[in-house]
Amino acid sequence: MIPVVDLRAEYELVKAEIDAAVRRVLDSGWYILGQEVAAFETEFADWCGVSGAVGVGNGTDALHIALRACGVRAGDEVITVAHTAVATAAAIALTGATPVFVDIDPATYTLDPARLAEAITPRTKAVIPVHLYGHPADLDGILPIAQKAGLRVIEDCAQAHGAEWQGQRVGSFGDLACFSFYPTKNLGALGDGGAVAGNDPALLERVRLLREYGWKPENRYVSEIEGMNSRLDEMQAAILRVKLAHLDGWNEHRRGLAEIYATHLPASVVKPVARPGCRHVYHLYVVRSPDRDSLREKLRAAGVATGIHYPVPVHQQAAYRHLPRVSLPVTEKVAGEILSLPMHSTLTAGQIEQVCAAFS
Repeated sequence: MIPVVDLRAEYELVKAEIDAAVRRVLDSGWYILGQEVAAFETEFADWCGVSGAVGVGNGTDALHIALRACGVRAGDEVITVAHTAVATAAAIALTGATPVFVDIDPATYTLDPARLAEAITPRTKAVIPVHLYGHPADLDGILPIAQKAGLRVIEDCAQAHGAEWQGQRVGSFGDLACFSFYPTKNLGALGDGGAVAGNDPALLERVRLLREYGWKPENRYVSEIEGMNSRLDEMQAAILRVKLAHLDGWNEHRRGLAEIYATHLPASVVKPVARPGCRHVYHLYVVRSPDRDSLREKLRAAGVATGIHYPVPVHQQAAYRHLPRVSLPVTEKVAGEILSLPMHSTLTAGQIEQVCAAFS
């Protein structure tokens, strides 16, 4: 089978560097919040084009901590989309706030700014635009609406490491931005990891307090605020430092593979688009077909693995049916038609052509 993702192959690409980084950590005898985390935070912030980044345990924690740092609490509302990994909504719920779902743009599958203004109420505290599949959300449409309403903007960049909007990397537009380093991401650890990035020193300091019990480095074991335990460990930070140095090249490889897909896939499937002024980094290569399920079986029989990201919109999942019912026609239609084709940093042009041939 041609896999959707091949984590072992990516490890083999940089095996010697990763093994050396792991050995460096093991030899140091320091495994939590040490020099590797500090160095990665600096390097990642510089790469994103922001003033600071704070390593945390995973992407869900990054969103949860960012929301708390921005003052979101029980009784508030946070606007986002239902066409996303459930982590986006779960993080909102962890604060005690209520997720409010709006529909998506049918071309990019990201938050439709036309639906944003009508969803704002006196309880709305923040909006989380999700940069989905590697394509930025419509920030030109979202940011002015949020600013006018006095809302915090927290970017969900879990699938968009290196994506750009008008020449500027995502993660540098909102009050805070949240990243996941789950192993399948464009920048993936060999375990869990996440980060919160931004340009506001006061917000970033609050994030640092929240990630470790509200402690300050100079006054450990004394909590300034009610925090939690969500720390990026030294091993994962060292591995991420290795991979970060290769990420621009890996993203360009993905973009090249996407061009081959666009050339060879039949007109019977809807291919992903990149809006003018956007740089898509193709975390996933997602096509659409009204005959999705039969197409998926056809590809499987031809030795091509596929995925569905995501089969059930969050507002239709049992855990969130207690929320007020909403009509999201674009989201619901898309969920029944999307199919993720193989896309990863070690995929070859020849494999892409094999995938495309399986459609005929």
